[in-house]
Amino acid sequence: MRKPYFGRVITAMVTPFTEKGVAYDVAADFAEWLLANGSDALLVEGSTGEPATMSLDEKLKLLESICRRVAGKAPIIVGAGSNCTAGTIDFIKEIKKFPIDGLLIVGPYYNKPTQEGYYRHFAAVAAATELPIIVYNVPGRTGSNIAPATVARLAKDFSNIVAVKEAAGSVAQTAELFRLCPEDFTIYSGDDGLLLPFLAVGAEGIVSVLSNIGGGILQELIAAYKEGRVAEAAELNKKMVPLANSLFIESNPIPVKAAVTKVTPFNAGEPRLPLTPISAAAEAKLDEALKVAGLI
Repeated sequence: MRKPYFGRVITAMVTPFTEKGVAYDVAADFAEWLLANGSDALLVEGSTGEPATMSLDEKLKLLESICRRVAGKAPIIVGAGSNCTAGTIDFIKEIKKFPIDGLLIVGPYYNKPTQEGYYRHFAAVAAATELPIIVYNVPGRTGSNIAPATVARLAKDFSNIVAVKEAAGSVAQTAELFRLCPEDFTIYSGDDGLLLPFLAVGAEGIVSVLSNIGGGILQELIAAYKEGRVAEAAELNKKMVPLANSLFIESNPIPVKAAVTKVTPFNAGEPRLPLTPISAAAEAKLDEALKVAGLI
């Protein structure tokens, strides 16, 4: 198994919206731009892409448009998880026709499963597909934590469970993942601001929000650390963290959609309800961070 499985920087890409719906052509153009600006792989319809507010038809059309444009140029990973095991499997069967390279499966939200429930959920999903799976642990959104021992058990029992996106915000938990999981299993940081300390305890890369506007600095930071230029990595981290933090001053993806529109050639549009457009106070802070970073 290759490591890191999908490259170092996976961008959890925003979904551009207009008042009429999903801007499919803009999304495809943006996917191409991301691959030319620091992204090794694309995560389509992850949390940052707002799939919770998209219809099944919109999800399929978005995936079709992006695959048509960039399939074969870089790995395409689809956020396919839900809080229903059967529903997750049904969606995976629905997207089987597309040339995708992997799946991101979030721990079931709201249900708050036991660790055995988590194991059985991911086991059922893994048995239903041959595609490589990234387990996504994000307690802040799901309400409960997938223990490192559970992730390690899944990684050992299913050859297509190849990685974890770890977003519990704990360096100690990431270190425990590295201790317990197979040597060829990939740990991705799920938090831009924690990338460097996660690298220090065994992570190989990141599933990133920041790379929607600044994948280059993440690539530079990872390369510096992996090549032993630790002081340089720390300096890059010092510049990166305030920028990353500015993208979370309101609920993701509110700030990053505003930033994409300001920094890139693309209009990401506004988030869909129940998310709202960025507030004036938050936008002022975002603009200041973008100016300090030299992006506007």
